[in-house]
Amino acid sequence: MLFKVAAKTSREPDVSLLEEDQSTDLEKMVGLSRRGFISAGALCGAAMFLGGNLLSRSVLAASVSAGTSKLLGFDSIPAATSDAISLPPGYKSSVLISWGQPLQKNGPAFDPSGNGTAEQQEVQFGDNNDGMSLFEFPDDKNRALMAINNEYTNYRYLYPHGGMPQSAEDVRKALACEGVSVIEVQRKNGQWQFVQGSRYNRRIHGNAPISLSGPAAGHELLKTSADPHGKNVLGTFQNCANGKTPWGTYLTCEENFTDCFGSSNAEQKFDAAQKRYGAVAASKEINWHQHDDRFDLAKNPNELNRHGWVVEIDPFDPQSIPVKRTALGRFKHENAALAETHDGRAVVYMGDDERGEFIYKFVSRDKINHKNPKANRDLLDHGTLYVARFNAGDGNADHPKGQGEWIELSHGKNGIDASTGFADQAEVLIHARLAASVVKATRMDRPEWIVVSPKDGQVYCTLTNNAKRGEDGQPVGGPNPREKNVYGQILRWRTDRDDHGSKSFAWDLFVVAGNPGVHAGTPKGGSSNITPQNMFNSPDGLGFDKAGRLWILTDGDSSNAGDFAGMGNNQMLCADPVTGEIRRFMVGPIGCEVTGISFSPDQKTLFVGIQHPGENGGSTFPEHLPGGKPRSSVMAITREDGGVVGA
Repeated sequence: MLFKVAAKTSREPDVSLLEEDQSTDLEKMVGLSRRGFISAGALCGAAMFLGGNLLSRSVLAASVSAGTSKLLGFDSIPAATSDAISLPPGYKSSVLISWGQPLQKNGPAFDPSGNGTAEQQEVQFGDNNDGMSLFEFPDDKNRALMAINNEYTNYRYLYPHGGMPQSAEDVRKALACEGVSVIEVQRKNGQWQFVQGSRYNRRIHGNAPISLSGPAAGHELLKTSADPHGKNVLGTFQNCANGKTPWGTYLTCEENFTDCFGSSNAEQKFDAAQKRYGAVAASKEINWHQHDDRFDLAKNPNELNRHGWVVEIDPFDPQSIPVKRTALGRFKHENAALAETHDGRAVVYMGDDERGEFIYKFVSRDKINHKNPKANRDLLDHGTLYVARFNAGDGNADHPKGQGEWIELSHGKNGIDASTGFADQAEVLIHARLAASVVKATRMDRPEWIVVSPKDGQVYCTLTNNAKRGEDGQPVGGPNPREKNVYGQILRWRTDRDDHGSKSFAWDLFVVAGNPGVHAGTPKGGSSNITPQNMFNSPDGLGFDKAGRLWILTDGDSSNAGDFAGMGNNQMLCADPVTGEIRRFMVGPIGCEVTGISFSPDQKTLFVGIQHPGENGGSTFPEHLPGGKPRSSVMAITREDGGVVGA
């Protein structure tokens, strides 16, 4: 989502992140309580009155009036444990596409026995769909392309033996399941449908050719015997969420890539960088290294460094080669949220999804050329990477708030140089986690999706959970207020002067998830906008619609017992960012994650992903498909009266 606000002042605010919160005078002037929410209109008016320093000192937290939202046009539905999609009255769902569906006419059909080949899977829709974006045809409102991530695969359903890979062919088949699927969709009689046979349909899988670009391309740490120049890599895999650029390209994010690597030498010693990124000899229940030397760290240690990037794809050019943009840093990328600075440069917000890791942003060197989209194709190769540091906040148990700053990760600045282990900027980017630690960035509770409000430019980030908070040097406090955090929270920040290029911001927690049915009050009961009617755990995916509704998707514990009693299966909720009210909109089938969200241009169809239904058995979702095997699918949600979803 791209957001830009007209500049108020070119002066960088003089703000110390260690100062006492200064919002009291402002609250009196604009008539808000200490926990009152500053609307976009009130905030802009107050900014003009008080001057450019306002946003660094403003209070953000929403006051909650349950049931009062005029933005949410449906009633919250109950939690559910059924093997089906549950929706509010007046809504319906249909399957757009499922794992294994052939992309071309007369293509190989999905084989539910698991005997299908890797070659067949390379031309079928991938497994475990995740983040997605929709791209309109400029000259036809009834046609669009969708780029859809395929994060990983379930061996119990992929192979007839239902176990770990047993051959090089098994590994190739697993790689064929992952990456990205690009498909065409068309609207017929008001219903969006997959267009089998479209020339745009293609797979970008784990063995597809991809280029490396930016400051790290060609570096010694990216060279292998198969690629002595360090500029061409095979494949993208473990693709979690996504981003959509204003110049019409798709950003896919490589997340748990280190899980795919292991070592044939059980005694192999790993250096500090390899350890920090999670390299282990035994792999992590993937075991590709036993049958494909590319993933054997004893034989190809640099291959690990060639993954964990953001990859840019042109969905409208089926012959184009995707590009890994190294200027955006290497870590376990969750998604990439686009914004724009006052002076027209691109901003990409990114989270590193692992316990105790960081939130980053990239600011391009050059401005976006909105008149000539092709002129932006290398925009993400040049710019500056930053990492976030948050202060301790005000300690409010319900909706804490505080200040933050962005710290530059550039060689020669902020203590990042040869003395701390970085020979050049390429090493800073390849080992971004280590650089962020040098500048003492704030260790977060698993930063996942980040989105930017189309209404006021505020940025929201899911901190999904962190059972180790309070251990391993991870202090409790600030935007991470709970030890052994099993429920998660949603962080929000607003940049100074509403400029995404600013280095200062004010933050609050929009919601602290919890279970008031099991635990009374905070912290485990959740913030005041959590009730027994809308409780959830592990917020993961996020998305805004054009009206400013915030959609929240979960990937948590669906045991429906203990700390999670009454929460049912994973779900999708909808929030009013101004009132703070949250209502449950959808519940998914057994064992699934609800993930990936996109809207049709008229907002009358919501596309959402159902990933790994029946991950541990017990599901046949979706039931109408032959073979009785659960299959990840993209669902199309519509209103029976044809209206705007959520309104």
